Amino acid sequence: MGTWNVPADVLAVSGFGISPKAEVVAALGSLLNPRSPEQRVFNTAHRAAFEQWLTAHPAARDLLGASFRQSRPGVPGWIADYLADPADVPDPTFDHEVALIAGLTDDDLRTDLLETTGAPLTRHLLEPGVRDVAIEVVRWLWTHTVETDWPRRERILRADVVARTAQLAWHGWAAVLRDLGRDREWDGDGHLRINRYDLPARTLPPNARLTFVPTHADGSWVGWRDERYAVYYPVAGRLASVDAAQAEGLGALIGANRALVLALLDVPRSTSQVSALSGLVLGSVGSHLRILLGSGAVTRRRSGREVLYWRTALGDALVASGS
Repeated sequence: MGTWNVPADVLAVSGFGISPKAEVVAALGSLLNPRSPEQRVFNTAHRAAFEQWLTAHPAARDLLGASFRQSRPGVPGWIADYLADPADVPDPTFDHEVALIAGLTDDDLRTDLLETTGAPLTRHLLEPGVRDVAIEVVRWLWTHTVETDWPRRERILRADVVARTAQLAWHGWAAVLRDLGRDREWDGDGHLRINRYDLPARTLPPNARLTFVPTHADGSWVGWRDERYAVYYPVAGRLASVDAAQAEGLGALIGANRALVLALLDVPRSTSQVSALSGLVLGSVGSHLRILLGSGAVTRRRSGREVLYWRTALGDALVASGS
């Protein structure tokens, strides 16, 4: 999987898409191994309920334990196919993606988990109904951690797709792929690098559908099934300026200028964009962003030469409390 050989005709019809299931994977990352301030806030909000649910559902705990393989020297990380499989339509609903999991058999799931973990499966995973356990896990995570936040997430994801589609039109796939996460690059002659491991190249069939999917995860991964291929990458999002929200109530709590900066970060923006929209000098915006970042109210990610900031769930709650 070190590289994918992508025929020119396949690349020509490749594009971007949104996946609710990918947001479930992102939620799992925040619950199992939080790294960024946004992930830690998410973890604090949902970890206790998640652990309580897993305690009551030991098969689900075993399933998740076999669904990821951590990378180590010479061994690539891996994510189980039932989580990474691309959808068969460009813009699937959550229920549509769950239906694709429901189309698998128990034996399909066991083969998937054995390949992922490289170790014997537990007793719970050898019992009938492991496919139903997978569906239950994905549904619980969606319902309890993602669904209520989906409108905000989807807005950011779609903004990213719009921006990258424009970048593609101006600069081509080579420029876009360099910005999709570590080890993603276009090597030329149809070679799309997926990672740095010395693994055989995989040639996509002429009828393959390749989709690039932004997520709120810190890392990136790939997935494929039949003719469907996907590259999942950390969302950055870029938007042109829009009208600034008013945050007078919040200003009484954290200061008018900082409240304005936080209100403007309902979508990903750079420091210079926030400065232009707010009328605040660049240095002042940078100072406010550092404080908001340190408090966990905003998160950030590099996108090319820019660093983009946007609100976390905590930041959204602060703005809502001041409105």
